[in-house]
Amino acid sequence: MTLSMADLLPAAAEIFLLCAICVILLVDVFLSDRHRVVTYLLSMLALLGAAVITGAYGVETRTLTFGDSFVADHMGDVLKLIAYAVMATVFLYSRDYLRRTNLFRGEYYVLGLFGLLGIMVMISAHSLLTIYLGLELLALSQYALVAFDRRSPIAAESAMKYFVLGAIASGTLLYGMSILYGFSGTLDLGELAGRLASTDASEPALLFALAFVIVGVAFKFGAVPFHMWLPDVYHGAPTSVTLYIGTAPEIAAFALAFRLLAEGLGELQADWQDML
Repeated sequence: MTLSMADLLPAAAEIFLLCAICVILLVDVFLSDRHRVVTYLLSMLALLGAAVITGAYGVETRTLTFGDSFVADHMGDVLKLIAYAVMATVFLYSRDYLRRTNLFRGEYYVLGLFGLLGIMVMISAHSLLTIYLGLELLALSQYALVAFDRRSPIAAESAMKYFVLGAIASGTLLYGMSILYGFSGTLDLGELAGRLASTDASEPALLFALAFVIVGVAFKFGAVPFHMWLPDVYHGAPTSVTLYIGTAPEIAAFALAFRLLAEGLGELQADWQDML
């Protein structure tokens, strides 16, 4: 597949943020603790730059790119701008908190930006594979952030519980997606919706796949009744990380529910509405 500049423009904000993360990671290596504020400033500039690019290159019409696995539309642009604002608020609060607790290290901001990149990928996902990649990118950064205070045994315990339950949720979600792929023969959400339209919605395989997908997503985002990990994680994680986990991923949860359930599995609406 050959990509032109026109194919890359819908994902300009994601590409810019990925490049900014690499630059911040390299710059932070050469900074002393006294000059660690440079990492904070660069992270805020990265958020500002991503917001400017999202606003400047916002699409007029719904656009698909990267083999129809990535979609750019007005809803995605709005959700991304909200995500930038949330992350800027988290970073702003975290600066003083991390200094007071002697946790002011550049890895915090790099992990936060990687989580934001995962959120952006999920917001614009148009295939089951893209959804899973964005979800895992967000989850892996959260595991590390929960255990960010290496001196705290409570944080280590919370991170381990979060990781184990997250791995179970990932396996459940991936199993459901594999059933959907085996049943429909496609990962593309648009094609999936079209093939489900000509299929008997009461097929047991479809219902099993739907159940696994919803359970996996519910585990990942702490939806009732799969929220048993939330109290431990909120208690053990640093306060700034708790603020991050409690806000930014909810934007991704909304986008994921819309892309996956409304667009991809809209033909099974009667079934997943009952499950929810």
